[in-house]
Amino acid sequence: MTQVSIIIPVYNRASVVGDTLNSVVAQTYRPLQVILVDNYSTDDTLQVLETFKNEHPGEGFDVVVTREEHHTAGAARNHGFEQATGDWILFFDSDDLMDEKLVESYVKIIEKAWKKGRQLDLISSKSTLVFPDGTQRQAPFHKRDLFANHILHAQLATQRYAVRREFFDATDWWNINLPGWNDWELGLRLLLAGPRVAFMGGRSRVIINHNGADSITGTEFHSRQGQWEHVIDIMKGEVQCSRLKAKHKTRFLRLLEYRRLVLAAQYEREGCPELAKPLCQEAYQGLKESYNDNRRWRWFIGPVTRRLFARIAAGKRGSARIARLLY
Repeated sequence: MTQVSIIIPVYNRASVVGDTLNSVVAQTYRPLQVILVDNYSTDDTLQVLETFKNEHPGEGFDVVVTREEHHTAGAARNHGFEQATGDWILFFDSDDLMDEKLVESYVKIIEKAWKKGRQLDLISSKSTLVFPDGTQRQAPFHKRDLFANHILHAQLATQRYAVRREFFDATDWWNINLPGWNDWELGLRLLLAGPRVAFMGGRSRVIINHNGADSITGTEFHSRQGQWEHVIDIMKGEVQCSRLKAKHKTRFLRLLEYRRLVLAAQYEREGCPELAKPLCQEAYQGLKESYNDNRRWRWFIGPVTRRLFARIAAGKRGSARIARLLY
């Protein structure tokens, strides 16, 4: 029987983590190991976690409560992974929800592959985003061109996949020094390691909370200017040092520069043109150099790139689809 460990870092979430924990205990699959890592909260979070553990003793549902002093989610997740005993790992956030059949659906895919003599390393699943005004939409989910779609849409965000324990262990785990976009960076490294990937069909079984200031995801970018750019630079270095074919490297590096352009447009939307302008110029220059300033760049791709910036800054959707084809 497949053993599954769910790892959830928690910091000052006493008022909201209960809903997440209820969605975990409601899972139809057993056995489960649930590892709750308190990141040295200053509210009653640890007490809430301990209470949950005491209220749910039982065979097949093992709750571990532990603490991690290094104050980043990546460090907390790594600490949780050290305690994990499952064959497969699900990382999750403390303000999101999982459908009661999420784990069961993962296991069915894993065991179906086994019966066919195939070992999987990673399973990507659909998710639903909830926004401050209460609206919902399905996060972009693609079964093809996964590298590009992860760069563009963070398809391997924290809650959106299950990973085989041994495969994850062979990577460098979470980067504990990144306070933001650490799941985006990790997802790229997982793909660079060459996983055997499957996709969960059907309806979305993960609810990701983008619902206001209390969301882990946050609501704006300019207050942490510099952190996001640092992650993009790290990811560019990882692609450059990878064993990808040259044509794939070139394309993915261009898409990362496009993400820099998207960030600049976000600064513009947030009323920070002094941050947006130099970042936009940097992204534009990086793309220009990748095309060697050729005629195709000057007459087509460059002008379209500038229009994409304006489109994103105006809050219009659909630019990523254009970028995937353009670059």
